[in-house]
Amino acid sequence: MKEITQNLLKEKRDIPMTAKELALLAAEFRLGMFDVLHGRQTGHWGGASSAAELTTALYFNRLRVRPSEPAWEDRDRFILSKGHASMNLYTVLAHRGYFSPDALPGFRTLGSFLQGHPCMHKTPGVDLSTGALGHGLSAGLGMALAAGLSGKPYWTYVMSGEGCLDEGQTWEAAMMAAKYKPRGLVYMIDYNKVQLDGTMADIMPLGNLADKFRSFGWHVADRSFDGHDTADILESFKWLDSDDVWPKAAIYDTVKGKGVPFMEGKNAWHGAPIDADSYAKGRPELVADIAAKETL
Repeated sequence: MKEITQNLLKEKRDIPMTAKELALLAAEFRLGMFDVLHGRQTGHWGGASSAAELTTALYFNRLRVRPSEPAWEDRDRFILSKGHASMNLYTVLAHRGYFSPDALPGFRTLGSFLQGHPCMHKTPGVDLSTGALGHGLSAGLGMALAAGLSGKPYWTYVMSGEGCLDEGQTWEAAMMAAKYKPRGLVYMIDYNKVQLDGTMADIMPLGNLADKFRSFGWHVADRSFDGHDTADILESFKWLDSDDVWPKAAIYDTVKGKGVPFMEGKNAWHGAPIDADSYAKGRPELVADIAAKETL
């Protein structure tokens, strides 16, 4: 990572970062993910890139965590329900201080603690093993209910994509959450509108997603947020703090494959290996994005 970002991590890792700082950090993380996924010739670029700003903003501005004490009982919980985007989570956790970034190139190698889908028993900072789509909200609901029963102050954040919303278990959990209304349960939807086999519109149209959650009894923001605009993401955090009505759902409009124009919005790049020609063509785009953010 470039000197400016290394200094940022050294000086402000434990201090809420500004929107500009978060944007630069997310751009650096996106490049790092691209490099590792190309090097390993495996993993999921599309959904990892669409969530880059969201996870960066959470871990460097929002979440109450102690990387040196991953099992701290009062920590905020984060569940990556779309577990195939693990390279994004691992990159953020590493640079937040849970483990060394030097481990990242070992992603998805035999014996590595950074497997293709997150494992809470092997990887520091992972609060739930995920992979099979749809169970993130159910588990998150359980964690939020446990916080209330035990008098703990932590919040539980669950991030999903459209794949999780295609699963019946998600909507069963949504109904139960609306019944019990646990404080601190936040459902964050990385709404990139593309899945493994095609677009959301082709696979399973979700209609007006905000109204759908409202009809289930959820508190939903009156607009969607730009999941690649860190300033708007911080506005969504202000909305989360604006009242004490639960559970809450925030929808973030994102782009699958964000950062590499010829990959953006293409289901082919959901999990395809980044070949040499695509890497050579795509990497300069990511480098240019970092340079542009450094001058802001």
